[in-house]
Amino acid sequence: MNIFELGDFPLTTGAMLPGARLAYQTFGELNPAKDNVVVFPTFLGAPAEVLNGWIGENRALDPRTHFIVLPGHFGLPPSSAPSNTPAPFPAVSVADDVIAQQRLLEEVFGVREVRLALGWSIGAIQVYEWALRFGDIVRSIAPIAGAPTPPTWTKLWLKTVVEEPITADPGYAGGAYTDAAHVRGGLARVAHGSALTAPPRTFYYDSAEVWRNLGFDSVDAFVAGFWEGFWLPQDPNDVVTQARKAHAAWPGAEGESLREVLGRVKAKTTIAAFTGDALFPPDELKQYAEWIPGATFRQIDSVFGHLATFGLAEPDVKAIDDVIRNALES
Repeated sequence: MNIFELGDFPLTTGAMLPGARLAYQTFGELNPAKDNVVVFPTFLGAPAEVLNGWIGENRALDPRTHFIVLPGHFGLPPSSAPSNTPAPFPAVSVADDVIAQQRLLEEVFGVREVRLALGWSIGAIQVYEWALRFGDIVRSIAPIAGAPTPPTWTKLWLKTVVEEPITADPGYAGGAYTDAAHVRGGLARVAHGSALTAPPRTFYYDSAEVWRNLGFDSVDAFVAGFWEGFWLPQDPNDVVTQARKAHAAWPGAEGESLREVLGRVKAKTTIAAFTGDALFPPDELKQYAEWIPGATFRQIDSVFGHLATFGLAEPDVKAIDDVIRNALES
C-alpha cells in the first residue's frame, strides 16, 4: 500500500485536514501517452486491496494494457481517518475524496486523462463525483450498484443500520472511547443489521440456502463469519465518518434537481444494477441512465443483491467483468 502525502488539505467546507494522507495501490504501467488510466475507488469500510481480485491477465481490468489505480478515501485507514489523526477529525465529503484522488493522479503520475472511472456502492458515488467535478478529463464511467447520491431508503440504511448502532452504544462515549473494543457491541449490531438488509430476502430462502455456497453450515455461522468478520475489526469513529460522508453526498449545486445534475454528465456512461439490491434498486438506477445523455443500463440477475459486488459467485464475476470490458471499449 502506497501513501500520498497531501499536506494540510483544504476541505470543501472550508475546514482543514492537517497532514492529510491518501492510500492507494497501482497495477500495470502508465503508457507514454498517459491515457490508459483506470480509477477504481473502494466502498464503505473496504480498504483498496479488497478490489485486487478484479484485476488480472485476461480480465476486463488487465494490467498488461491498463494502469489501474485503487485509491482509498478519507475516514478509511490507512488514509486519513479519526483513528490515525489527532482529534477533532473534521467532517469530510465525497468531493474531498475525489479532489484528493485527482491530485494523486496529476501530482504523482502526471495524469490528465482518465480512461475509465468505475466503482460500486460508495465507490460509485465517488465515480459520479469524478464525472461531474472533473468531466473534462474523464472519458468513461461505470457506476455499478451505486448512485450519485444515496436514495432515501439508502440514507435511512446508512443512519439506522450503520451509524446509530455505534453512536447509541454506551461504550461509544460520544466518540471519545479509549479502546475500539468498548464499542464492540455496536459494531456487532451493524453486522447483524447488514446481514438482514444487504442481501435480498431470497438469499435466505430455505429452498436456496445460498449461504451454504459460501462455505457456511448455518445462517448464524454466515452472520458471524462474513458480517462480523467484516465489521468488528473496524474503528467505530472511522465507520461513522464514512457513513455520514456517504449520507451527505451530493454532486450538484444547491437547488439543482438530480435530473439536472445528471444531464451535465459528459463521460460515456455504463450503469449496472443487481436484482434484489435494496440499497440501489435497478428501477432507480435505470432512471439515472435515462437522465444521462447517451448512457446505457444493464441489469444483472443475481441471488446476492448488493452482495454481488463482492464477487461471491462466478456468474456475477463474469457479468461485472463484461460491464467493465464494455465500458472500456465504448
